[in-house]
Amino acid sequence: MKTIEVKTNIMCGSCIAKVTPTLNEKIGENNWKVDTTNPKKVLTVTTENLSETDVIKAVEKAGYKAATLS
Repeated sequence: MKTIEVKTNIMCGSCIAKVTPTLNEKIGENNWKVDTTNPKKVLTVTTENLSETDVIKAVEKAGYKAATLS
């Protein structure tokens, strides 16, 4: 297992509710979480086979932005 972290514009619980169906489908239920208290709104993903690019695409498919955490 590896952990991938990306910054997002997922700001609140309502935003998380909107991305949940897409992220559960693409990443897997219970394999991701968004820290909305972090200024960068960090999405943390635990995965065996997804790349950072896959994670960013999944967030974009859900209608939000994601980028490499720097």
